[in-house]
Amino acid sequence: MRVLLVEDEKKVASFIKKGLEEHGYAVDLASDGKIGLAMALDQLHDLVILDINLPEIDGLSVLRQIRDKQVVTPVLLLTIRATIEDKVIGLDTGADDYLSKPFSFEELLARVRALLRRRSDSKTPLLKVADLSLDPAARQVFRDGNRIELTSKEFAILEYFMRNAGRVLTRSMIINHAWDYDYEAETNMVDVYINYLRKKMDAAYQPKLLHTIRGTGYVMREEE
Repeated sequence: MRVLLVEDEKKVASFIKKGLEEHGYAVDLASDGKIGLAMALDQLHDLVILDINLPEIDGLSVLRQIRDKQVVTPVLLLTIRATIEDKVIGLDTGADDYLSKPFSFEELLARVRALLRRRSDSKTPLLKVADLSLDPAARQVFRDGNRIELTSKEFAILEYFMRNAGRVLTRSMIINHAWDYDYEAETNMVDVYINYLRKKMDAAYQPKLLHTIRGTGYVMREEE
C-alpha cells in the first residue's frame, strides 16, 4: 500500500513516515500544500494523510480541490484544531477521517488500517486467481486451502498482481506501487521479492501463477 503524507513539520513527518514504513507501507512525503496537491492528483496512492496547516496551499483547500477533480482516494486529516466545528468542516469538505494532534502512532496506524480496509472492501472483498485467494481486509493469503505467511511488502506486491491479473506489470510499475519515490529503480529488489513470492505461493503448487515476461516484467495468470 502506498501512502501520501502531506506534512510540513519535519519531526512529525519523520515520525509518521518511519512508523508507517516499519509496518510495510510505502510513504511519499510532500512538505507543502502545492506539492501535496500535485501528488494527490496523480492518483498513485491508496491513502492521503493531510495536515490542515500547510504553507503555499492550506490542507482544506487541497482537499477541496482533489474532491472537485473527482479524486476519491481516502483522506485522513491531521490538525492541532480540535473543535467540533473544525471537524465538521473537514468532514463536509470531503475528509474520510480526522485526527487531532498530538496523537499516538498506534491510533494513527489503526485509522490508516481502517480506511484502507474500507477501501479494499468496497473494491473487492476477496481476490482470487486459480486456487490462490487474498483477503485485503484480514490480510490473509491462502493457496489450495493452505495459509501462506507473507511479509507486509510481499503482501503489497501480491495484492497488486492479483488486482491486475492477466496484465503485464513492469518493474517500474511494481516499484511505483510498493516503494516510495526515493527508491532506486535500477536495483534488482523487485526480482528478489518475486523470488520470495514464488517460493512461498508457487513452488509447491500447480498451476504456476507468476510468470516472467522476458525483457518486460511479470504477469500473474493461471496458464503461461
